[in-house]
Amino acid sequence: MDAPARVDPERLLRRLEWTVIRRLDGLLQGDYRSLFRGFGLDLADLREYQHHDDVRHIDWNVTARLQTPYLRQYNEDREVAAWFLLDLSPSVDFGSQAKKRTVLVEFVTVLARLFTRNGNRVGAVLCGDKVDKVIAARSGRRHVLHLLRTLTGRPESAAGGETDLAAFLASALKVVPRRSLVFVVSDFIGAGGWERPLHQLAQRHELLSVRVHDPLEHELPDLGLLVFEDAETGEQLQVDTHDRRFRERFVAQAEVREAGLRRSFAAAGVDVLELGTEGDLADAVMRFAELRRWRSRSAGGGLPGHLGAG
Repeated sequence: MDAPARVDPERLLRRLEWTVIRRLDGLLQGDYRSLFRGFGLDLADLREYQHHDDVRHIDWNVTARLQTPYLRQYNEDREVAAWFLLDLSPSVDFGSQAKKRTVLVEFVTVLARLFTRNGNRVGAVLCGDKVDKVIAARSGRRHVLHLLRTLTGRPESAAGGETDLAAFLASALKVVPRRSLVFVVSDFIGAGGWERPLHQLAQRHELLSVRVHDPLEHELPDLGLLVFEDAETGEQLQVDTHDRRFRERFVAQAEVREAGLRRSFAAAGVDVLELGTEGDLADAVMRFAELRRWRSRSAGGGLPGHLGAG
């Protein structure tokens, strides 16, 4: 298919810096700790166990040697490597107000700039009908522009079959080398069976699923006769949206699909950030920040939760 209308990456990045990132600076009021909490830990000190300390942090070797309970204290590495696993299959080129691809690109750009602006690195894995591009994790505004040029210059994928998200996620397990903050950005439309590789990714990394969706995927307006095309397969079907019963059946099927997705995410054990084409981008990032704060609080103030007992 033809490439999408030409977008100036520099102009788009400046617009997002002015309209979204500048606004986030005010909303977050300089507190980016919830976004940029690192993963690496260095042993800082040992001290005697005190009442109310977390017993999970006891150093049992030292305790046995000195016959007194001792705790390990850690300094946390502040650097974060963030990876975006991007589903750019044909269905993301649908949108009633803004294309899902546009929303995806802007969300990734804003988060990538927030991370790199604070000295962290970002990378990306792009998938159409298969993994076809890996952008190594680096820092700096120039790197964000490189990522943005790659995304905006990429042609739309041709319809050819259901997206195999499971194969994409399984491939990503081999690509992201060390523990990172991973965003799986997709509309999750396509073949099923992706719960297990998503769960495996979540076991190795701190993972957030970002689901991009459009209002027309949930409810149809009364617009008379329309031709629907399956973006994944190219199959076309004429429907009468004036038929109230048809619209009701459509909503019912959408609700069944939503319930199935919720079950799948629960089975994979991952958090989900909903990103609608009609939504506010800054609000979506704030919801992500709140998820990070919640994860930080649930860690109990000692070792990060992913290194606790389990």
